[in-house]
Amino acid sequence: MLKTNKAKLVCQSVIGEITSPLSGISPYRINPDGHSDVYPGVGGITYNVRIGDNACGLFADHVEPGVSISNFTQYAGQAGPNRALNIFSCAGNIGTVVSGEAKGKSGRVTGKHGGIDHVLLDFESEVLEDMVIGDKIQIKGYGCGLGLLDYPDIKLINLDPALFEAMEIKTSGDNLEVPVTHIVPAKIMGSGIGHTHSNSGDYDIQLFDEPTVTKYKLDSLKLGDIVAITDADATYGRIYKTGGVVIGVIVHSDCVLAGHGPGAMVIMTSRDGKIMPIIDSDANLQNLFEKLPPL
Repeated sequence: MLKTNKAKLVCQSVIGEITSPLSGISPYRINPDGHSDVYPGVGGITYNVRIGDNACGLFADHVEPGVSISNFTQYAGQAGPNRALNIFSCAGNIGTVVSGEAKGKSGRVTGKHGGIDHVLLDFESEVLEDMVIGDKIQIKGYGCGLGLLDYPDIKLINLDPALFEAMEIKTSGDNLEVPVTHIVPAKIMGSGIGHTHSNSGDYDIQLFDEPTVTKYKLDSLKLGDIVAITDADATYGRIYKTGGVVIGVIVHSDCVLAGHGPGAMVIMTSRDGKIMPIIDSDANLQNLFEKLPPL
């Protein structure tokens, strides 16, 4: 087992409430070909889209699987509580419903969506049926600062230590072999690139270039897939870097807006290419969560 510093990490509560879906005054979204339509988007409880489902081909734009939460508390006139929710929640963390008919039921964090600044969680279908918008969910935020003792050139971000261990990463000399479902070239990364840190949010995989989509089989991306972005780095912000490798998890659906697409939340990065992606069709949160202790 890879040695980490998990014994030194702090586990701390963060909380949010289920958000409502949003719509603008004009509901239309226009794609790069000039076609406009009205699409379901971010927020709410999404009953029929969860991790393991297709991220592409839905009549949707930025749809978030499962449950979307935010903290609307203002502290000294600032959104500090929601920033804390987004920074300290990590993929795999346990979230427990603390109000409403589903009180006491637990699920797991699947990702974070930048721009709208939502934290996303997966619950069993019967739990989703008992939830309503406004229900509060408290998360045991655990994983911020997780590091590899013997691989200092590889940074871990947004990962619960138990989920990291479930990924079954192998060593290969000075490198780590990480199972992923897809390889994504950095040249098609869009919205979110250039953000100054990777401890919240995501960045989007543009799927508007058909030859690239076909070559890398990106139309088969699923929500919760673990993917590798090549020639990229996210150690201190998301950038293009020849030879670098970023590992991300697909957190929201495909999009119709130019510059957007399925969102990838960073979970690992190596600016010097110390990560070796290994194709494994089972590298999805749905399968990894089954390896974790029962909720």
